[in-house]
Amino acid sequence: AACQPLRDLLTKADIPATYTLMAAGVLSYGEEHNLGLLGMHGCYTANKAIDEADLVIAVGTRFSDRVALNPDAFAKRAKIIQIDIDPSELGKNVDIDLSLTGDASYVLQAILPHVKEAKHADWMDQIHAWQAMDYKPVDSDTELKPHQIINEICEQAGPEAVYVTDVGQHQMWAAQYLHHTKSRGFLTSGGLGTMGFGYGAAIGAQMALGRDARVVMLTGDGSFHMNLNEACTAVSYELPIITVIFNNQVLGMVRQWQTAFYGKRFSQTDPHRKTNFVKLAEGFGLKGYHCENLAQFQEAFADALKQKGPTWIECMIDKDEKVLPMIPGGGDINDIIMK
Repeated sequence: AACQPLRDLLTKADIPATYTLMAAGVLSYGEEHNLGLLGMHGCYTANKAIDEADLVIAVGTRFSDRVALNPDAFAKRAKIIQIDIDPSELGKNVDIDLSLTGDASYVLQAILPHVKEAKHADWMDQIHAWQAMDYKPVDSDTELKPHQIINEICEQAGPEAVYVTDVGQHQMWAAQYLHHTKSRGFLTSGGLGTMGFGYGAAIGAQMALGRDARVVMLTGDGSFHMNLNEACTAVSYELPIITVIFNNQVLGMVRQWQTAFYGKRFSQTDPHRKTNFVKLAEGFGLKGYHCENLAQFQEAFADALKQKGPTWIECMIDKDEKVLPMIPGGGDINDIIMK
């Protein structure tokens, strides 16, 4: 309900905005004022804009440790106004200058008449200059790259699809690259992220929306092993959930941390599994696909869209694919890792 009042405020006052993981979809992909994801795996521009801003209006966000990685340095140049329906969240993690307690929709609608129309051309020019410095992944015709997989999913599944994730690298790639075009179209595990969350959430979404709705689940081989037994439920109810498995054969997010911060001293992140997802899918009574390049994935996803029941698409990606950019825990924009 707060999406439109928020857009009205951004447009009227020419305010750029960024979003947290749980707010993906509130602003449409490609909107003029949408700077992208903020925080540990947010884009350079979003993090830089918060660092340089003189005023930050925080709507319904708690400043988690994945957003305000260093609370003392977060938006240190800015006055911060925090809006939240739960008074216990106000000023809990970051010092703020003004708090407003209430439903975000009502508060924004109440504020709007008192906000003057404005243009901030110099600020927007500065932001566009930062956007030229954002991390841009490289395409490949021979290897499967996460951003290309997700772009293809969006092209084929369309703007009305509901996207669901498990927890791990694939979750962050989804938050970065999915073309969210509506609120409540992205279901993901936020705080205390739970591997195995995705399939149950996807089944719930498909049951709630009906079989004609398009539900796509993105998962990793690590997360999917936690709860893939729920395939029997999806098969029993003939739920046409398309599951895209980013299979790098390791526990990728922890391995990325071990690479970046622990001198490649890998521990318990290579489980040496030999799961054949296509055969396993067939054992559950659903259709499975194995893909090693983009052309194979395009064909597999197009075929999955035609199936009446659930499908799994296994995508083989390199074990050293990283989620970038990245700001280490406790760091700030000056510590951002771009390669």
